[in-house]
Amino acid sequence: MYKRKSSRLLKTFVLAGTTALALALPKFASADNLSDALIGAYKTSGLLEQNRALLRVKDENVAAAVAGLRPIVNWTIAASTNNTQNVASGSPSVDQMKTSLTFGLLLFDGGATKLKQLAAQQVVLATRQSLLNFEQQVLFDAVEAYVNVLSQKETVRLQTNNLRLLQEELKASQDRFEVGEVTRTDVALAQSRLASARATLIQSRGDLLAAEASYIQAVGNPIGTAAGAPPLPKRVASLQAAETIAARNHPSLLAQQHSVKAADYAIEASRKGLGPKIELGAEITASASFANAGNTDSTGGSITYTQPIFAGGKLASALRSSIASRDAERGALISVQRSVAQAVAAAYVTLEAATASLVSSNESVRAAQVAFDGIREEATLGARTTLDVLQAEQDLLNASTARVQARASQAIASYALLQSQGLLTAEHLGLAVEIYDPTLYYNLVKDAPAQVSQQSRDLDRVLRALGKN
Repeated sequence: MYKRKSSRLLKTFVLAGTTALALALPKFASADNLSDALIGAYKTSGLLEQNRALLRVKDENVAAAVAGLRPIVNWTIAASTNNTQNVASGSPSVDQMKTSLTFGLLLFDGGATKLKQLAAQQVVLATRQSLLNFEQQVLFDAVEAYVNVLSQKETVRLQTNNLRLLQEELKASQDRFEVGEVTRTDVALAQSRLASARATLIQSRGDLLAAEASYIQAVGNPIGTAAGAPPLPKRVASLQAAETIAARNHPSLLAQQHSVKAADYAIEASRKGLGPKIELGAEITASASFANAGNTDSTGGSITYTQPIFAGGKLASALRSSIASRDAERGALISVQRSVAQAVAAAYVTLEAATASLVSSNESVRAAQVAFDGIREEATLGARTTLDVLQAEQDLLNASTARVQARASQAIASYALLQSQGLLTAEHLGLAVEIYDPTLYYNLVKDAPAQVSQQSRDLDRVLRALGKN
């Protein structure tokens, strides 16, 4: 009688294990996808907003350099009073009003101001590339956040099903203990495994909450239900091809190349600063004295030639400093080149390893499935115990969890390789967003428009559209 009862319990438990296994296998719901995450990150990133504003600062430096080549006109009004009493004549204090209009224009400085303008333009180009680099980081953070939430949800789901199965295992062990088929040790072992599974599930749920918080930080809104594993970007055929693409496209490398050019222009500007400078000046002045009702008008003009002869070594020091800065930028360029090449190699190898790991995980799941099916059949014939069945099912769940992690690692590695090549941008990915155009603001300010010009009014409209005015 005990054998028939235990056999019925075993068959019931095997059926429960089969049902739990079906629930435990990876499935993905339909909802937000990776494109939604990338779009949200691109639209709401404070880091991008910050660096777009910093780019506009560099744009204005070009306008300031252009303004140095233009006439400067100032209007001055001054009112003065003199309270000094003339003791000899006894004359009272004199009140006076004076107005003047001054004009200044740089005629020649050897091209130093023009060189400063060219240097500022190179800084703008470097800053644009830096902005793209920040864009890559923002989008990669969104990829990581999305994939981490996805894998954590799958892990929680698998462990929840595992906990349910262990509860069934404990109940079966207790029933079999009552009929004398197992010892108290078997029951204690089942209780221990159940307690461990509960603790693991609590930890996984905490990891999921942390992943969801990271997603909100990266994307700007909660994820809801993830739509499933993201599509992998098309990968290059070889490491050499990836390195070639990175050498042409990586923003860090291009930014540093522009920084070196800016430093070269700065050296030439410092050299020209050692030469002569010619300036044109003109002034119109009108003054009125209220004490004697006298008015005075005057006009004048000048051409000033200036040649530095001795400045205490300041100019020579500035030249040496600019040369040292250029050398530092060249050294940084070498470091960036090596860093980009190393990042490409590391990302490529990581992707290769992740892909191989996923293949291995798929094979592990297949083998664990075969083992579980075989042990389950043996258990129905009495050749295996309930604990054997559950251990095989646990191995299958562990293999499934490992496959989830391997799939996540492959996805992250794929986008890391894309980032290392300088291709993880909204434009290259074809995101359904309005791509930020860094030339729009620059084209409006590069000619240093006056405050009252039509171009300045157009600029005001752009600023209002950006929400910055």
